[in-house]
Amino acid sequence: MSRPAPQVEVAKDPEALARRAAEWITGLVGSSQGRFAVCLSGGSTPRRLYQLLAESPYREAMSWDRVHWFWGDERFVPWEHEDSNYRMVRAAMLARAPIPAENIHGIETTGQPKDAAVAYEQVLKSYYGAGALDPAHPLFDVQLQGLGPDGHTASLFPGTSVLDERHRWVAEVVGAKPEARISLTYPALESSRHTAFLVAGSDKREMLARALAGDQALPAARLRPTGPLIWFVDAAARQPP
Repeated sequence: MSRPAPQVEVAKDPEALARRAAEWITGLVGSSQGRFAVCLSGGSTPRRLYQLLAESPYREAMSWDRVHWFWGDERFVPWEHEDSNYRMVRAAMLARAPIPAENIHGIETTGQPKDAAVAYEQVLKSYYGAGALDPAHPLFDVQLQGLGPDGHTASLFPGTSVLDERHRWVAEVVGAKPEARISLTYPALESSRHTAFLVAGSDKREMLARALAGDQALPAARLRPTGPLIWFVDAAARQPP
């Protein structure tokens, strides 16, 4: 079966991109009932999105009491460390919005990376209510993804064994970067009703073109979500070289 053409929305700049993504998320939350799970991306591009969600008018449009927040990956550093994805999201949104503490599901980074991966997989399975993923019942309602300069997404880097993991939901990624990472694997990342990549900047232009063309050398291009996939990009990333 051929792969459907990717849906791409181009914003004029990173600010417009973030506002469009905020409208998209609040719209999905508003049209839903019951609890709603969002899996967050780290990196610089989504930071403005998180800030906007905690500000008017998006703050008032969010049903904060029923939205649960998860992370697609984390650097294995303390949460107060400047490189922590949890710290970035907390400063941008969590500490500025009326989010119940029990709705925040950060990746613990204590002990050993393998143990942390096992523990977070149990967090996901506990929320999901089952030990096996069912395509008819996605784990997440929204999955946010970024595109790294080497084509990685979450902490799925080119040439790493985690790319072939189809059983574990969460894995430790050691050796790809100076610090260990904890990352959701393809099965967990793909289990989402709606998935969006956020890509901004001229430095992402080549990788974005390759990803949209389906270049399987790029981990980001290998993602096959259960539900629809949309790319929110800015004009600098989308323009031809």
